[in-house]
Amino acid sequence: MKHVICGNGIAGVSAAEAIRYLDPSAQITFISKEPHLPYSRPMISLVLAGLARNSEIFIRNQNFYENLGAKVLSGDEAASIDLQTKTVFTKSGAQISYDRLLIATGADPRPIKAQGTDLAGIHFMRNRDQVAGLLQNIATCKKALVLGGGLVGFKAAYGLMLRGIAVHMLISSGHPLSMQLDETAGKIVLKKLLEKGLTVSVGAFVEAFSGEKGWVKTAHLKDGSSLDCDLVVIGKGVSPTLDFARKSGLETDLGLLVDRFLETNSPGVYAAGDVAQAWDLVHRSTWVNAIWPVAAEQGRLAGMNMAGRKTAYAGGMGRNVMRVFDLDVMTGGMVNPPTDPGFQVISRLGYDQTSYARLVLKENRLVGMALVGNVEQGGVLLSLIKNQADLPMDPADLLEPGFNYGSLISTIRPLPRPVF
Repeated sequence: MKHVICGNGIAGVSAAEAIRYLDPSAQITFISKEPHLPYSRPMISLVLAGLARNSEIFIRNQNFYENLGAKVLSGDEAASIDLQTKTVFTKSGAQISYDRLLIATGADPRPIKAQGTDLAGIHFMRNRDQVAGLLQNIATCKKALVLGGGLVGFKAAYGLMLRGIAVHMLISSGHPLSMQLDETAGKIVLKKLLEKGLTVSVGAFVEAFSGEKGWVKTAHLKDGSSLDCDLVVIGKGVSPTLDFARKSGLETDLGLLVDRFLETNSPGVYAAGDVAQAWDLVHRSTWVNAIWPVAAEQGRLAGMNMAGRKTAYAGGMGRNVMRVFDLDVMTGGMVNPPTDPGFQVISRLGYDQTSYARLVLKENRLVGMALVGNVEQGGVLLSLIKNQADLPMDPADLLEPGFNYGSLISTIRPLPRPVF
């Protein structure tokens, strides 16, 4: 059986290892755009901050492919797929036939609509090489702009500040982490950022950059103002890398659509990780959950299915844990629900206004939570969201300091898994 895996991130690696475990004679070929061994993408922000070396973020050793018995086309990527002949065509001109194909190409940074983004000194922070490029420019940098108030923007701003660089964060929404937090929680985070010396502008949009001798020097904002800068990091989210798959005839929406076995509409073609739109436990529909644990799980299960061991994916959900300087933030599930009378939101602001909890419920089940400051009960709440169990108590009791899983364990009855 010939297995081809597009991408050597955690989803692709997990799939390959599952295939090899179940089928010692399988032929495995990686097509890897990045010319590196598999590494931990979440750790690249630590490299920027000086808390880890670039050489310390690899998740497999230099003999990984050899020990796995796999071939690798490094520094190459899929350009198209012939689903009829089961052939992958790469940008370098290679043609690789497959019996089973996994698309685990991840996601690319989302560009912004502004003039001058091709100037030197303007960076993304999605992969190892991009962080290396940032580090090369830091020595001569004095003023940095970070575009985006999401997770990537925070990590970039934090890393640059630890390097002694003055950072101005531009956020297009009304508060930081607007995709993860409501306004109350966002204001707590904003206050912490300002306390730590970060300059923050909300409702700010960059229309153009200008420079000198090809290097960025000024950002021009929509309101007519301008900001001096000699380094820019764009952190406006990511989009699944699926153009070649879409053009090849695979069904897509937000990502590559897959069934409960992580198989696409083309038999023998699977998807996993940031590129896959799979079942979401909270939305009760397919969704793209672009986080490391989900990618690892989907990759492992996709590999099992590719090797012939039919195993259904139960579903995933979005969740994040981060530290904003000394402020802990934890989110899970659907934090900002749509305007719908079926949703109930309860919240509690700490007496000192430095801690906050927000819970989202639907039909007496917990479907989302956000904790700022005190996150000790986060694991219990995430478990309730994942199990989608009817709550045997007043939802407000979940916000009590003494709430714990022990009082619930005997009464939790999970919903049946979806039938596709």
